[in-house]
Amino acid sequence: MAVELVLGIGLACYNIFTSEHPMTSTADIIVINARVLTLDPDHPSAQALALGAGQIIAVGTNEAIEAYRGPYTRTIDAGEKTVLPGFSENHMHLFSGAAELDHLQLKGVLGLAALTETIRNYAQHRRGQKVLFAQGVDYNILGQAEPLTRQHLDAILPDQPLVLFAPDHHTAWANTASLDLVGILHGADLRPGNEVVIGADGLATGELREMEAFSPLQVAGGFDRYRLGLSTGGEPEPYPDDAQWAQDIAVMRTGLAYCARHGITTVQNMDGNLYQLQLLAAIEKEDGHLPCRVQIPFHFKNFMSLDMLEKASNMAARFKSDWLSSGLVKLFYDGVIESGTAVMVEPYADKPGDCGEGLFTPQAFRAVAVEADRRGLQIAVHAIGDGAVRAVLDGYAAARDENGIRDSRHRIEHIEVVHPDDITRFAELGVIASMQPPHPPGCAGLPLEPTISRIGKERWPVSYAWRTLKEAGAHICFASDWPVSPIDPLVGLKAAVTRKRWSDSDPDQSFSLSEALAAYCVEGAYAEFKEDRKGMIRQGYMADIVILDSDIEAIDPNDLDTIKPVTTICGGYISFSD
Repeated sequence: MAVELVLGIGLACYNIFTSEHPMTSTADIIVINARVLTLDPDHPSAQALALGAGQIIAVGTNEAIEAYRGPYTRTIDAGEKTVLPGFSENHMHLFSGAAELDHLQLKGVLGLAALTETIRNYAQHRRGQKVLFAQGVDYNILGQAEPLTRQHLDAILPDQPLVLFAPDHHTAWANTASLDLVGILHGADLRPGNEVVIGADGLATGELREMEAFSPLQVAGGFDRYRLGLSTGGEPEPYPDDAQWAQDIAVMRTGLAYCARHGITTVQNMDGNLYQLQLLAAIEKEDGHLPCRVQIPFHFKNFMSLDMLEKASNMAARFKSDWLSSGLVKLFYDGVIESGTAVMVEPYADKPGDCGEGLFTPQAFRAVAVEADRRGLQIAVHAIGDGAVRAVLDGYAAARDENGIRDSRHRIEHIEVVHPDDITRFAELGVIASMQPPHPPGCAGLPLEPTISRIGKERWPVSYAWRTLKEAGAHICFASDWPVSPIDPLVGLKAAVTRKRWSDSDPDQSFSLSEALAAYCVEGAYAEFKEDRKGMIRQGYMADIVILDSDIEAIDPNDLDTIKPVTTICGGYISFSD
């Protein structure tokens, strides 16, 4: 039968799941004694695989794969542990996340005493820093009844500028020294959706909402180059000198290595500028390849004119390889629920009359969507509230009406609340729902409050509605939004399969393990228009795989986050080995 297949339709269609091989190629790497979850519906499991010339050249039994062993083939014995396609991190912030690894991490710190001790211990060794940055501050770090203010931070650290960021990076809290440093103690005139919160005394409380409010402090603290892809979408001015360039290369390498260590072989970055592409291109040129494949978008901001999309087109034309690409336009339509900056159809449950204010008007976004779509660019929009989601879907519909139907695969990022009337529109418009399993309150250690009260019980059934959207025909891809949430895909997998309902009357939004794996791998490839060559372990696909230290199907779902990658291979190169 095998000979007849080869003669009839060629070797490319030969069933490698047999032990007969009329023709073989010597492999660079073979992986044996594995529990291979291919995510290929035609052949969902295997025992071994062979990699060569950057591709998967065979998948099958140990015996079948032995035919690909040559004198220089490297053999990896997986020890009956799971082998998966490399994870696609479908929404993250590579450059800024890498730079933040050096900041004070406050996740899990609660109460004024613990906050004081942690900050002072960190600060005593960094007296020379112009601004101290901390990450991961719980919105209710002092309890639900007491908001964090500059006075609290002044008591902890009165003389050195200090800025604390919420995990979502949409809110910061600054001490008086910081506010004075950048001249915003008495407030600032900012664009809609951004705010320096002012207290009853006419002075800033210390709470800074959205990027325009806290970006001056990042600039003052020398962190602005890492955040340009988010804050302005522009390029560093002046251009970095040799020392700064070397520093930024090192930061980018740190981020890539951190991804590879977590089994990630594809990064879909969700902020960007040309500078990030230049850094990555330099690393690729020096090393011959990258530890991960990376897509960097052009970030279109609400203060830009439509002709700026020409830069996005130029980036797409210049960077379009399987290692480094662009071709995506990223926008922020709104903020987040916790600070009340997400845009809702109906008012927040705890703020009557307040629906939030968008960073774009529906009309302004529609114009951007039509023009970007006309250029053949893919669009990805941060839209958290159901009002923002609706406005983005309306913009995509307008682009289709104006430019005609095409396989655009435009995306909406986060979708923390969706209006029931808009659920079916994702499939109707071919829009990808890019969602983050660690984000729902109650998942991955996140507190329920203030988010679920702000959403309101009536909207709980359509909040973080992964399964509801999936069952309505939408393509769902998963991600972490690192550094907002832990980068580890195993943390995301656990959050996805162990998701609990906030109320017994809410629908179950959890995913099965196989569905969650597909959302990270198969759907990630689909989101990049590369489902024909990545996202599965299949003959002819890219040699992007991760070997875990456990059998992922045998472990208790509540322990999924204890699993670790032991080897990551990207494009046939070992990018991480424990």
